Amino acid sequence: MISLAHDPILKIVRIEIADNGVGISDEGKTRLFEPYFSTKKTGMGLGLTIVSTIIADHNGMIRVQDNKPKGAKFVIELPV
Repeated sequence: MISLAHDPILKIVRIEIADNGVGISDEGKTRLFEPYFSTKKTGMGLGLTIVSTIIADHNGMIRVQDNKPKGAKFVIELPV
């Protein structure tokens, strides 16, 4: 699921990307945006670090949370 919302009072756009997979562990959530962190055997673990940096460079933020009843949800907020 992908949703998009505009908050004119806070002057932000919120993008939410959610799935209904196995979710992300609590340790994974705390380390997800760190360079070289990966739960896979291959890959560099830089993708979400780069995404987080680009969003921060645009004065935004990204976070991950549980998607109830199962899965994960990424929330991106950017100023308008």
